[in-house]
Parts: sequence; C-alpha cells; structure tokens
Amino acid sequence: MDPARIPVIVGVGDVRSGRAGEPAGPREPLDLITDAARAAIVDSGSPALGCRIDAIHAVKTVSWSYDDLPGLLAARLTLPSPRSSTSPIGGHWPAALLDRIGDDIAAGRSSAALLVGGEAQATMTALRKSGTDPASLGWESAPGGPPAFDPADLGSPAMQRAGLIVPTRVYPLFENRVAHESGLGPGESLTESARMYSAFSELAAKNPVSWTSEVYSAKDIATVGPGNRMVCEPYPLMLNAMPFVDQAAAVLVCSLAVARDHGVPEDRTVYLWGGAGATDPVDILSRNGFGTSAAMTDAVQQALSRAAVDASALDIVDAYSCFPVVPKLLTRTLGLRGDVVPSVTGGHSFFGGPLNSYTLHSIAEVTRRLREDGGTALVHGNGGYLTYQHVVLLASTPHPVGYVGDPEPAQLTAQAPELVAGYEGRAGIVTSTVEYGRDGAPATGFVVAHTPDGRRLAGHTGAEEAAALSAFAHTPARSPIGRSVHVTDRDGVLSLRF
Repeated sequence: MDPARIPVIVGVGDVRSGRAGEPAGPREPLDLITDAARAAIVDSGSPALGCRIDAIHAVKTVSWSYDDLPGLLAARLTLPSPRSSTSPIGGHWPAALLDRIGDDIAAGRSSAALLVGGEAQATMTALRKSGTDPASLGWESAPGGPPAFDPADLGSPAMQRAGLIVPTRVYPLFENRVAHESGLGPGESLTESARMYSAFSELAAKNPVSWTSEVYSAKDIATVGPGNRMVCEPYPLMLNAMPFVDQAAAVLVCSLAVARDHGVPEDRTVYLWGGAGATDPVDILSRNGFGTSAAMTDAVQQALSRAAVDASALDIVDAYSCFPVVPKLLTRTLGLRGDVVPSVTGGHSFFGGPLNSYTLHSIAEVTRRLREDGGTALVHGNGGYLTYQHVVLLASTPHPVGYVGDPEPAQLTAQAPELVAGYEGRAGIVTSTVEYGRDGAPATGFVVAHTPDGRRLAGHTGAEEAAALSAFAHTPARSPIGRSVHVTDRDGVLSLRF
C-alpha cells in the first residue's frame, strides 16, 4: 500500500464555552471552531503539519450564518487558499465529510485536510432574550449574519398538512412503531430508553467538554415531573436532544506519508478505513414503514461488507442519539447485546447536541480511545428524520487494502402505500404520539393510519382528541398502535373514535 494514499487521523480537538447552569461570556461559533482547530493541530504533535493543510471542510453552523466559514478559518490559521466546502444541514455530515476526505486522500486529491464544526446556540438564545445584536459584539457579519430559515426544512407539503414538521414530533412516531414491532409495551420501551440514557449521563459526566456533568438514574429519566416535562410521548425532556450548547470540534486528517514526514508517532495515528451512506425518501409519509430505517441498514451493511468486518468484531460503537430510537435502531441493525452502551460521549441529551456537528465530537473521542486501547470502531451519523445515514470505520491498525469507503450515499426508493386525504371511515393506527403543552396537558395528537384497502392517512388532532388518545394509552397501559379507530380527516385535522 502506498502511504501517500492511506488516510489517517492525526489530530483532534473539541471545546465548550460555559456549561449547563454556568453560562460563559458570549463567543461566536467561529471563535470556538478556531480554538478546536488549533487544538487539533497541536494534538498531532507537529504544529508544522498545519501548514500542509490543503482543504478545509466545515459542517454547516446553524446558530450564526457564515457565507465562507472555511475561508475565515483559513485566514485565522494563516493557511494559503485551501480548497473548501461547507455542508448543508444534517447530522450525518461529519461522518460523510470524513469519508469524503478519506476518498480524496486515497485518490491523491489531498494530502492533509481539516474537518470542523461548531455552534453557539446557548449564547444566541441568551443574546436574543436580552435583545443584544451579536454583530454589535463584533461577530462576523460580512460575510455572514443572523441564521436564515428555509421553510423547506420543515418537511414535505403532506408532512406540513399533518403537522409533522419538527423532530420532537416525528421521532416518537418511529420510536412507538419500533417498540410495537419489537413486542415491547410502552412502559418496557421507556425503561429501555431510560436505562440507555442513564448510562449516557455517566459517560457525559466524565467528559471534560460535555454540557452537563450530573449523573441521572433510569428512574430520574423516566419519571415525568418538574424539570423533566413530557414533550411528545414517550419522550420526556431528558430523552430529547439538548441543542442549546456552545461547543465545537475539529479533526485533522492526512496521508500516512505526511504523518510520517512530520514525525507523528504510530501510536497517535488512527486509520480511516472508510464508510458508507444511504438516503431514504425525504418525505416520511412516502416511506415503506416506521419500524425500521432502510438507509441505516444499507449504510451499515455496505460499510462492514467493504471492510470485510463482522459487527461482532467492533470494539467501539458510537450512535447518533438525538432521540433514543436512533441508537436503538443501530444496536438492532448491528445485532449488539442489549447491555451495550452505543456512545463514547454521552449523547445529545447530556454531552450536548450541537446540531449538525455532534458527530465530530464522537470522532474526536473515538480517536482518543483507539489511541489508548486500540481496536476497531464504527461511528454513525444521522440527518433529517432518519433520512440521511452515514457510518465510518476507524481503527488503530491499517486495513489490509487501505481505504475501502465510498462517500457517495446510496439513494433508496420506497413503495409506500398511497396517501389519502379527506378520508372518513375505519382505519388501523400504524403509529401515533401525543404532544404536551408546557402546562403538562396533552395538546396535539399525531396519527399515521392505514385504511382497510391499504391506503395511508396522516394528520393531527385538537387538544380534546389528544387527551383521549393519551388516556387510551394509559388507562390501562397499552399501545394504541394496531387498534382500529373511526377517522374523519378534515384538511389534516383528525377526529378519532376508538
């Protein structure tokens, strides 16, 4: 194998500013990203290696807009005109971009690249509440400025009609269907989630750049009450991502030849074997079902197959964990034991969920663990509504044939049932959830159902119907999934009668 065509991670850095309950002075995302990038270069053990960087790839920052974040970072690092790119929105991009960098090095298009990302959403929230314009504090605004909003990010017209427009509403639909297909009742599924997230909180408490430092028991996480209100069944607040954080991370990747030229010790070198990605239909209502992720299954199988590795041989698995259903699906896809903790950081709820760049922190921590203990790791990224999936394999030793990844995702199709609007009649509930208001009362129900002739319908309810849907699920404890109801659909607003 040609060392000039073997991609390796040689430096990682991640930082936070402030912490939950301990706010720090306002710092813009670019400042945090610059600190992380400099830390990654220092971590390589060869500051001169930074001068070899010929590409900077940025995961899109959401809390503050930059027209050319890589260019601003290059100026701060005094790098002469590296190639650059900035990703679209999506939590899969850290893994996908790392795979792209590996492909570039393997093809000889690059010899050293920097992958960066970061957010200052905690600071932005505080500044917004105080009426302070970040630009008045000297934040970069030419180019750049306040974050922009694209209505298309809400979802398809059919999803918007049904009210399925934010992650907190959509992911519970997957969770409840997965539990149903796994033969778990609502209580058993919640217990599984709470146990996993309790273990996540223990990991986060040990991580110096995590947003929280408190360890929570499974009972703490599963119990609804002050500070842990129900958001959308079955997820109380502690089972939701925490995006209001100030965190950034950076990863320095180069060829093995460059690493050796700069004296990077072999035990500080982590090999990027490569990965794979897949994309499901963007509209969740046009997918085959809600109990699996075809894209996740495809990405995992392709990555392991190309590397000729069995899931049982993985020493480390880190799952994207915006909501419990995502790591649950990954562990099921990999066939892992139920007691495996699929995280190295502590997940979005406790380590922190810096929007698109969370998985960069996972890559940094996995790199540290592989340096210390050796082995093989799989790092997973998830974007959209379980839409975009990408995994990468990292190891303390080289793969026998070098880089074996493919940064281009497979575009999957589906043969979903026909979506019907304005339906009235009997229907079977495929999946559902109930959203609660801040007063602790059911506010809106969301239902996906199928008609007797196999068509699909979706919509949302008013507060009275939401309360009835919730009451059905709790008195006695049972899942409404699979139950037959009478449905009346009036422009996406559903009336239900069990």
